[in-house]
Amino acid sequence: MSKALFIVDVQNDFTEGGALGVTGGDAVAAGISRHLAAHAGEYAVVVASRDWHDGDNDNGGHFASGEPDYVDTWPVHCVSGTEGAEYDSGLVTDAVTHHVKKGQGKPAYSLFEGVTDDGRTVSEILDEHGVVEVDVTGIATDYCVRASAFDAIEHGRHVRVLTDLVAGVAPGTSEAALAELAHAGAELAESGA
Repeated sequence: MSKALFIVDVQNDFTEGGALGVTGGDAVAAGISRHLAAHAGEYAVVVASRDWHDGDNDNGGHFASGEPDYVDTWPVHCVSGTEGAEYDSGLVTDAVTHHVKKGQGKPAYSLFEGVTDDGRTVSEILDEHGVVEVDVTGIATDYCVRASAFDAIEHGRHVRVLTDLVAGVAPGTSEAALAELAHAGAELAESGA
């Protein structure tokens, strides 16, 4: 039985001071780094995703042309090649085995929508390594973490959301997302990092 760790969108634009910074983002980056330092050997695969949007278009309506609604349309964020799209400086990525980029020209929330630079999908990587269990960490609990965890469940994996290693946009929607995931079969646990 192989296990994977998902690190969802721990990027400068999603941590404090970023275009869509969430409270606790820097702490999540540091916590994931501590978790990896202690537990990297338990994972056959460590996948880190990044939003990687085009800078010269609205990415399929993802970037708001006027006032964003913060549901389907957003301020400009995580434009490929910018500092905002890079990993948060508190995230140590040495143990990451696969880096995926998502949202290249279109809206994308789930890590499963991303691909590696050589075009491999997360599903292919998990299947290749016989992964049956996935621990999910990252940002934001109520959007990309939620979507990634649901997709992992739909792909037949046992999912554990490490609740001390996620941060959300808003408390209410984050709590609702975790409740939905638990109802769908995800385990909610603390990492102890």
